[in-house]
Amino acid sequence: MDITIYHNQRCGTSRNTLAAIREAGHEPQVVDYLATPPSRAQLQAMIGAAGLGVLEAVRSKEALFTELGLDAPGVGDDALLDAMVAHPVLINRPFVVTPKGVRLCRPVELVNEIL
Repeated sequence: MDITIYHNQRCGTSRNTLAAIREAGHEPQVVDYLATPPSRAQLQAMIGAAGLGVLEAVRSKEALFTELGLDAPGVGDDALLDAMVAHPVLINRPFVVTPKGVRLCRPVELVNEIL
């Protein structure tokens, strides 16, 4: 099965999701999204395919979120997407893409839905 995980090695949830994929017998393509972020179109497509709103895919607890004023009333999806592309640390993780679907695997167990 063709599986891609947008991974951050420093994130416990991301590490555990990668381990769950491997324990299920798959070797995914691992994308260090901080070094190689998805394009705006890819990011938007993943968010939509996962059934999420853009705000649900942003790491709003990152200090940068507030520093950029993304917590201000009326900030729209376009501004959030632009910020995530410019600052990939704002992308929530881990996103996993398989032929069966896309999930933001928080909690880790969501990966089982698409394996």
